[in-house]
Amino acid sequence: MTENQKIIRIGSMSGFLGDRLSAGLELLESAEVDILTGDWLAELTMTILERQRRKDPSRGYATLFLTQLEQILGTCADRGIRVVSNAGGLNPPGAAEAVEKMAQRLGLSMTVGHVSGDDIADRVPQMVADGVLLDADTGEPITSDGALVANAYLGGWPIVNCLERGADIVVTGRVTDAALIVGAAAWAHGWTKSNWDQIAGAVVAGHVVECGAQATGGNFSGFADITRIETAGFPIAEIRADGSSIITKGKGTGGAVTVDTVTAQLLYEIQGREYLNPDVVTDLRSIRLKQVGRDRVEISGTTGRTPTSSLKMSMAYPGAFRNAMTLVITGRDPEAKAELAERAVWSRIPGGREAFTDIDVSLFGRPVEDPQTFGESISMLRIAVAGEDEKLVGRGFSSAVIETALSSYPGFFTTTPPTPAVGYAVYQPALVPAELVSAYATVGGETIEMAPVGATSGVSTESGARPDEDNDDEVIRGDMGPSSDGSETSNVSVALGDLVHARSGDKGGNANVGLWAKNDAVHHWLKGHMTAERFAALVPGTNPDRVTRVPLPNLKALNFVIRGHLGRGVSSSLAIDAQAKGLAEYILARHVTVPADLVEER
Repeated sequence: MTENQKIIRIGSMSGFLGDRLSAGLELLESAEVDILTGDWLAELTMTILERQRRKDPSRGYATLFLTQLEQILGTCADRGIRVVSNAGGLNPPGAAEAVEKMAQRLGLSMTVGHVSGDDIADRVPQMVADGVLLDADTGEPITSDGALVANAYLGGWPIVNCLERGADIVVTGRVTDAALIVGAAAWAHGWTKSNWDQIAGAVVAGHVVECGAQATGGNFSGFADITRIETAGFPIAEIRADGSSIITKGKGTGGAVTVDTVTAQLLYEIQGREYLNPDVVTDLRSIRLKQVGRDRVEISGTTGRTPTSSLKMSMAYPGAFRNAMTLVITGRDPEAKAELAERAVWSRIPGGREAFTDIDVSLFGRPVEDPQTFGESISMLRIAVAGEDEKLVGRGFSSAVIETALSSYPGFFTTTPPTPAVGYAVYQPALVPAELVSAYATVGGETIEMAPVGATSGVSTESGARPDEDNDDEVIRGDMGPSSDGSETSNVSVALGDLVHARSGDKGGNANVGLWAKNDAVHHWLKGHMTAERFAALVPGTNPDRVTRVPLPNLKALNFVIRGHLGRGVSSSLAIDAQAKGLAEYILARHVTVPADLVEER
C-alpha cells in the first residue's frame, strides 16, 4: 500500500428491495461520494419481479429504485456523481428507458446504459437436454427444464464498458452484488482484467457495503454498544488504486463503523474460504482489518486469483402452495394444549396431516412461573402446511383451524383470521459454463457483446475451495484444558454470546453462521473447542455430517455452513426463520463450558 493513491468514494444506498428510500439523499447530504451503488435484488426478489413481468411485460424491474433516484438525480447531475444499480432485475432495458424518461421530465441531460444477458430462462430446456447445467450444491446434472426464472450472475466488466462510454447511470440485471462496486472501482482506477488482487479487494469492499446499514451497526450482535442504530448511516467504501479500502459512513449519521461491524458483514452469507465471483476468486483468509479512526476501518492484504470456468445461476421452478396459522396458548400446560390443538385441527381436514405434502409445527415460548404480565403467560403454536391443492391449503386449512375455536384448548385465539394460500417457487442454485453466456453492455443504442468472465487468458479449471476444507494448522482438537501458565483451571458455564459475536444468513437451502472472538484468548479457545460436531450440537436436529467449518484466523473467526438447513430455500420454506436471520442470536444464547480464567479476561 502506497501513500497518495487515487481514491474513489462509493456509497451504497440500498441493501434490498424495500430498504430506506431516503438513503441516497442522506448520503449526498452527509458525505462526498463519486459513485452511488445499491443492491435491489435477492433470490426471492427475482420471482416477485417475474410475477410482475407476467402481468405486464413492460415491468420486471425494481420501481422503488426510480422513486429513490428521483430524489437525487438533479444533485447527481450537478456534482457529476455516477449511479450503478442492479435494479434492472428481469428487464434492464425497461428500467433504463424509465430512467431516461425521468431525466427528460426533470430537464436533465443524462446518458443511461444498461447491462443484460444474465436472463437465460429461454435457453434452459436446451441446456438441460445437453446436460451442462449442474446443481451448485451436489454437482449433479439438473433434469428439470421448466424454470420460471434463470439468471446467470454476471461480473463487473460490462459495467466498466458502460461507464467508459459515458454512461452517467448504469442499470443491470443479475450481476453479483459485489460486481456493482467492482465495476465502478475498476473503471475509476483503470484496472485491467488480470489485476486479481486489486479486483479481489474491491470484491471484499463490495461485500461489506452491499447490504447497506448492516455494515454500520445494523443487525449486529453487539448492538447495545452502537448509538442511534435506528438512523444508521449507509456505508461508503473509499477504494484505493491498490484495491485496499476504508469503510466509513456520512458525518452526523447514526450507527458506527468498527472492526466488529465490518467483520459481521464479511461473514454474512459466505460459504467457503474462497469467495467465487465472475471477475476473481477472492481468498477470504487474506483479509486484514484495522480501525484507523472513528467510523473508519481499513481493509487491506486481500489477494485473488483467476475466476473459475463456471458461473453461478439463480433459478426458480414452479412450486405449490403454502399457508400458516398461529394460535396463542395462555397459561399452564402449553405442551398439552398444543397437542390438543393439533388433534382438533387435523380432525377437521379430510385426510388429516397426510392431506399435505409438507407440514411444520412449532411451539414457541414457555410461560414463566407466576407471570406478572399477560405476555409472560403466553406461548405460540405455529402450524404451517404446503401442498398442491390451493383450496385445501388455503381456506380449507385456515378455516378448519378457526372451526376448532370452541372445541379445543381453553383460551383459544389466533393472531389472524382465516388466510388464503400463497403460491411459491422452488429455488435452485446452479452452475453454467461461462462460455455459454454473453453479457451485453448498451449505451446510446449501441450494444457490445462481452464475455461474462473477467479473465483475459482463459479461466481457472479449479472449482474453488470447498467449504469443508479445514486446513488450519493451528486448530487444537478437544477442550482447552490447562490454563496458559500450566496450572489447572476450573470451568464455568456461560452464554456463548458473552465470548463471541455472530452473524447468520442464507444461501439457498444452506445456512451459514459466522462466529468471531472478542479477544485473542477467546479466539484461541474458539478454534480449539468449536469443532463442527460441537457446533452441530448447538442447533437441535442438526446432523454433524451436514456442518462444515471454515477457519478465518485473520478475522479471529470460524464460519460454519449447515447444508440443507433451510430445505429448498426461502421461497418454499415453511420455517418461521426461513432465511436463518435469527439463527446466530439463538446460538449466542446457548451455554458452553469454558475455563473460568477465560471469562475473567473479558
